[in-house]
Amino acid sequence: MRDVTFYDTRTRQVAPFEPRDPARVGIYACGPTVYDRVHVGNARPFVVFSQLKRFLEHEGYGVTLVGNVTDINDKIYDAASKAGRPSAELAAEMARHYREDTDRIGLGRPDAEPYASEFIGPIVDLIQALVDSGHAYARDGDVYFRVRTLPSYGELSRRDIEQMDQGEGVEGADLKEDPLDFALWKAHKPGEDTSWRSPWGEGRPGWHIECSAMAEQLLGVEFDIHGGGVDLAFPHHENEQAQTLAARGKPLARVWMHNGMLELTNEKMSKSVGNIRRLADVLDEYGGEALVLYFSGGHYRQPIAFSNERMEEAVRSVGRIRDAGRRLIAGERSPESIAHHREAFFAALANDFNTPDALAALFGWVRDANRSEEPVGDADLLEMLSVLGLETLLVHAEDAPAEAWDLAGRRETARKARDWAEADRLRDELRAAGWEVRDGPDGPELVRA
Repeated sequence: MRDVTFYDTRTRQVAPFEPRDPARVGIYACGPTVYDRVHVGNARPFVVFSQLKRFLEHEGYGVTLVGNVTDINDKIYDAASKAGRPSAELAAEMARHYREDTDRIGLGRPDAEPYASEFIGPIVDLIQALVDSGHAYARDGDVYFRVRTLPSYGELSRRDIEQMDQGEGVEGADLKEDPLDFALWKAHKPGEDTSWRSPWGEGRPGWHIECSAMAEQLLGVEFDIHGGGVDLAFPHHENEQAQTLAARGKPLARVWMHNGMLELTNEKMSKSVGNIRRLADVLDEYGGEALVLYFSGGHYRQPIAFSNERMEEAVRSVGRIRDAGRRLIAGERSPESIAHHREAFFAALANDFNTPDALAALFGWVRDANRSEEPVGDADLLEMLSVLGLETLLVHAEDAPAEAWDLAGRRETARKARDWAEADRLRDELRAAGWEVRDGPDGPELVRA
């Protein structure tokens, strides 16, 4: 087991990873709010923390990864109202699309994927504990957290408490004791078609308390790593941390890890800005392996620019690895002359999960394997690729039948015509027949699903 270090947003330091129990490492990564199809930027935390789990497991840790789904939120009510649909129905549909889209990335699922609507009881209990301790107060069916009762508030985001804006606008402003306070429970309002009973009346939980309660229920307090996009550091994660510390007297998480944003034309990719690329469309165009490789090429803490050129470069890199794999001896270790690249790969990941340096080592291995005059086995390459979730690059299926190639050709034609509905239909038909399309060095390839 190597010495592993991570950067902690709260302390602003890279420090040794010291889990509470190496056999039971807990990771909670904030997932999407399901009011629309997810964009490719939403996939970055999914990839980062799925890979992190794989790496820690490789190093001998036992890991439980939790990735929540926010299915109670103002954005869902608003989107459902505009679409003339029940909010629960819209959230369920978009959550289903999210699972389908992220399944196609090829990294598997988190160990648990809790929905906020399934944890109303624990949410209410946590709010009640805050009210009973004086850290929260009820007003006309709403419940608010008293921010100034927690002296450490602001330590995660390092913001001046007097300059903080909870992002709640004018909602509840006349009910708050202090503009800095934030909602834990919101009374039912006209136009909202779902609500739950509570000691304070019919209503629904606020966004921040949902994650505090779900994380505690599934991982306990003081779990090891809380992850998510850096845009969540304030107010979401700051408030999560505050609620749990105030209610339980212990920190929610030991380490806070935040991934950088995906950028398009130098601004964060966002539905509200309108500069998004749907994850499903990107996967249709480039494939899951290229997307994973593209994300791995940027350090998780840094923003990463998205462009067609970068994705095409990732497709070519996927082809390089797949082509090299065809010339290797299955199940054998590499000769000592290139084995040092494997050690450099895992050393890079142990150093604050530096995937760009790890990829450089991996491609150094591929380069030297291609040049080697002695037989080279694929075991080291498979080991490295498996940690990144790219082990499928060394899996080759038998020749697909003509019917499958016909479907793949028609799907390619539909994609070029930007007929995404027909392309999706043909993709699903291919999957039902047991095949998936992957981008290879010589064009599309069919492999067993």
